[in-house]
Amino acid sequence: MHKLYFLLLLLGSLLISRPAAAQLYDVRAGETSYNKGARATLKVQVDGNASAVRDYFQKWMKDSYNVKFKSGGVMGMGKSAVLEAQKVQASTVSGKLVNLYATVVAPSDTVSEVSIFGGFDDNTFFDADKTASEYNALRSMLQNFAGAARTKAYRDMIEDAERKLKEVEKEKNRLEKERLTLAANTAANLLKIEELKRQNVQNTLLSRSDSTQLIRNGQQRELERARLQRRRDRLSALDRKN
Repeated sequence: MHKLYFLLLLLGSLLISRPAAAQLYDVRAGETSYNKGARATLKVQVDGNASAVRDYFQKWMKDSYNVKFKSGGVMGMGKSAVLEAQKVQASTVSGKLVNLYATVVAPSDTVSEVSIFGGFDDNTFFDADKTASEYNALRSMLQNFAGAARTKAYRDMIEDAERKLKEVEKEKNRLEKERLTLAANTAANLLKIEELKRQNVQNTLLSRSDSTQLIRNGQQRELERARLQRRRDRLSALDRKN
């Protein structure tokens, strides 16, 4: 229960930290400058950095619609190369071969905007008026991608929260182990301190005893020295008589 609660807290913090954007995962109309003209475009903003979203979009389009975009790459925040899929069979869009184009830009470090537009050739592009069926098919396609991207984003957030939870638990275990080690060392040191105190008391008593014995020894030496001198004096006196 504690792990689940902590995981939910981490996931909640990730959701709260996302940029506030009412249009996130909502497909909207727009324009993209391509081939010296403004092209009617469908756009959607999703969670994730541009590079990761670009890779996922290409894989999703291949898996879902068998549309293979040529890799255009991402050229930094706010800029992108156009991904192209020339003369592809996309039955959900049209019975004819179509050209599809996509861009991925990065409004922020954690949000990417995917745009898609298309046409029958380099001069005829889909729009809401003249080719409403194809245009709306692109809208449905992008909306489906938005749903898949949302699910992936939440799964990624959960994986990230689980990873962070494991890191926190690992750190907790490390700190607990360190705490127990320090507690054991402290207890051992306290025992050593008590033993040293006991030895100090004994040493103090022995020192006092030795000092007393030194005094007595000094007195005894004086007595023996005096006794020795008296005997020398007597010996000298006897030598003079003889």
